[in-house]
Amino acid sequence: MRSTLHIKFALLYIIFAFLGIFTTATLGRQLLLERIAATNSESLYQEANLIASNYLPSYFTDNTTSWAVHSQLNAMRIYLDASLWFVEADGTLITASNLENTAAPERIDEFDPAETGGKQYLTGEYHGYFQEEVMTVIAPVIQGFQTKGYLLVHQPVSALESRCTRMMIPFYITLSVIFMLSSIFLLGFHYFIYRPLSLITEAATQYASGNLDYEIPVYTQDEMGYLSASLNYMSAQLGDMEDYQKKIVANVSHDFRSPLTSIRGYVEAMTDGTIPPELHEKYLNIILFETERLTDLTNDLLTLNEFDTKELLLDKTRFDIQEMIKNTAASFEGVCTEKRVSIELLLLPEQTFVFADSRKIQQVLYNLIDNAIKFSENDDSVKIEVVQKGGKIFVSVKDTGIGIPKREINKIWERFYKSDASRGKDKKGTGLGLSIVKEAILAHDEHINVISTEGVGTEFIFSLARVE
Repeated sequence: MRSTLHIKFALLYIIFAFLGIFTTATLGRQLLLERIAATNSESLYQEANLIASNYLPSYFTDNTTSWAVHSQLNAMRIYLDASLWFVEADGTLITASNLENTAAPERIDEFDPAETGGKQYLTGEYHGYFQEEVMTVIAPVIQGFQTKGYLLVHQPVSALESRCTRMMIPFYITLSVIFMLSSIFLLGFHYFIYRPLSLITEAATQYASGNLDYEIPVYTQDEMGYLSASLNYMSAQLGDMEDYQKKIVANVSHDFRSPLTSIRGYVEAMTDGTIPPELHEKYLNIILFETERLTDLTNDLLTLNEFDTKELLLDKTRFDIQEMIKNTAASFEGVCTEKRVSIELLLLPEQTFVFADSRKIQQVLYNLIDNAIKFSENDDSVKIEVVQKGGKIFVSVKDTGIGIPKREINKIWERFYKSDASRGKDKKGTGLGLSIVKEAILAHDEHINVISTEGVGTEFIFSLARVE
């Protein structure tokens, strides 16, 4: 009986293999060609929209010259192996980069950007401007919520057919190898796949029910073993995250409860007459101070939440970092005058441009300078220095204040952390400023370091990508 089942299974397997090879030989090329065309058109459409939305709009604001646009199109022509036409909204050519033996008209006759209909691309000779069939995608160039022009990308269809031909031969070889090896894979499937998966499924059920202490036994060092170990690590991290969330809630509750209790107490005392009217101004100033603490804490929590959602989109632009440093330092003039703290700027002689989110970097500078002034003594100075090394700009904010104890140097980035030395000086601080600084710099894929000696001072150094 078992032998008969084996024979039937073998026959079914042979029939399946034959049908697979036959189907591949008859329909494979056409299906593959259609798939390549669909994938290529989608990629081409994405590339065209990327160029049209990120680079070309600056042409209409006079921030980019036509020569710069032409250079960019030349580079994309080589990358995409396609002709690129940049035209105005009526089809008048601005600049173009063409493949060999092709040319762009000064104005496209009967230009209609909506002629693609519901598709992402057109195929054909595009109004007779090409001698062979091409795939054409059209991307709008929008500036100031208005369509100022269009980017047209024309890629020869012959390139897709050549790619399909090259792919068919290894595809046949791969298909044959798959059929030969599949029987071996089926035999090992039960022992090497099914049994470990059943353990992983049980673990997923346990985790879903809240049992994060469940651990999957790991017997191998292959992919299944790695997956099991990863799930064990995930459960441990989830447990730690749960503890971390409890700690965050406790810290937030404490930091909100203290000022709210103070505000409520003073308001009730003024309402019931415990605090006489002549002292109301004094206690209203205290209430205002506590309200500012709540506002700072709320704003810092909202800022950190942007980073925690992992959906923070940096609005990167080109700007002069030294000009930003000057403006940010100037905003502390009142505080510096009151405390008799001077700010010394050591800047480069020429303009220094970086490519980053200006709002986030300004917040980084503000937090670092604010910290430096806050922990400086009267008549001290804060030094801000800009250094260029290779393709990077390094900004240093250095004070000669109380410094950070060595045992606490690695904890300053933690949320709500305040060193013992800072508690007496920074009653209004939220303990989130340096966390925001680090998250902002890491979001730019850059680095920030701290050098501090207790009683001598502290220096923070962060890097940014330099641009011309």
